[in-house]
Amino acid sequence: MDGSEDRSKQPPQTPRTANGNGVVAMTRLRLKPEKEHKSDSYQDLQQLEFSPLLFSSLEHYLPPNMLNVPRDLKLQYMRTILLRYSTEGERTRIQRHREYRERITSNYQSLHEVLYTMQAEQFFVPSFLNAINEGTEDSFRSVMDEPSPGVFTFEMLQPHFCELLLAEVENFERWVHETKFRIMRPNTMNRYGAVLDDFGFETMLDKLMAEFIRPISRVLFPEVGGATLDSHHGFVVEYGIDRDVELGFHVDDSEVTLNVCLGKQFTGGELYFRGVRCDKHVNSETHSEEVFDYPHVPGHAVLHRGRHRHGARATISGRRVNLLLWCRSSVFRELKKYQKDCSSWCGDCHREKKERQRQSVAATKLELLKKDG
Repeated sequence: MDGSEDRSKQPPQTPRTANGNGVVAMTRLRLKPEKEHKSDSYQDLQQLEFSPLLFSSLEHYLPPNMLNVPRDLKLQYMRTILLRYSTEGERTRIQRHREYRERITSNYQSLHEVLYTMQAEQFFVPSFLNAINEGTEDSFRSVMDEPSPGVFTFEMLQPHFCELLLAEVENFERWVHETKFRIMRPNTMNRYGAVLDDFGFETMLDKLMAEFIRPISRVLFPEVGGATLDSHHGFVVEYGIDRDVELGFHVDDSEVTLNVCLGKQFTGGELYFRGVRCDKHVNSETHSEEVFDYPHVPGHAVLHRGRHRHGARATISGRRVNLLLWCRSSVFRELKKYQKDCSSWCGDCHREKKERQRQSVAATKLELLKKDG
């Protein structure tokens, strides 16, 4: 949500697959997933070039003879595919980013270790946990409001967790200042804030996406890959008089975005939403029913499609800090290359489809009238 669209990034190409011995072949992964297959977990493996959740999701698209081979063979098979379809520049970027993270984690001394592993009972409010444990659409909607179509708001984080995470981020910023370490900021639109994945939070945020956000997104956002979220970009952003003040109109580089206000005391900074759009219509006009403004509340979350156009108004006083999780689906991004109809999620595509249907019905009625005449 508080971020920018990166139009330079293209969805991954359709990867080649390998044979049962792990040898790369010029075949394709299956277009339709094996929904009954229970994927292995890769989260215990260190120094993977790609998100562990990506491998778990990709398993469903393996050829049948690969589904039940040992995990290390499946990993080799999928890793080879992904690397083959990465450019040399992308492979270099991945290696450099890994080295960058290693420099941070080997030198930065964390303040609150409890934050770095998922402690659900200590992190989330009971109502949110109960809804997740039930895992039904009714349970999710029972703790959520939908003040505008596709924008869901709900209480999520306990105050103590917000305080600890704010303190951890401040501690990291002090370390950056004292050591003069040059860090990567969250995106091109935010000059203040930190990428949580880069200093040890990746595993915890993986679990947050896989165990809490993906189950909700499977129900609420199935048309944009909500059921197949397999990677994320997690970060905090800061707003205030001595920070970024506002955020311009944009869409996120995500399928689903989670935005949670951590605090502190502030006025202003409201989010404004202006409709969901595909690439073709991203700059089209806003319709009155798409206009919605949301005032942040500490501990409360907003969940929406990444392609839901939005921005943030100026923070007039105090300091506002938000946790952002851009959730992505490699499966959806691959399929989107072949998708001609975005009417299930793009507002303007939906309106154009309805207009074509109206014209078709009108033409049919006219033809029938001519025949009757």
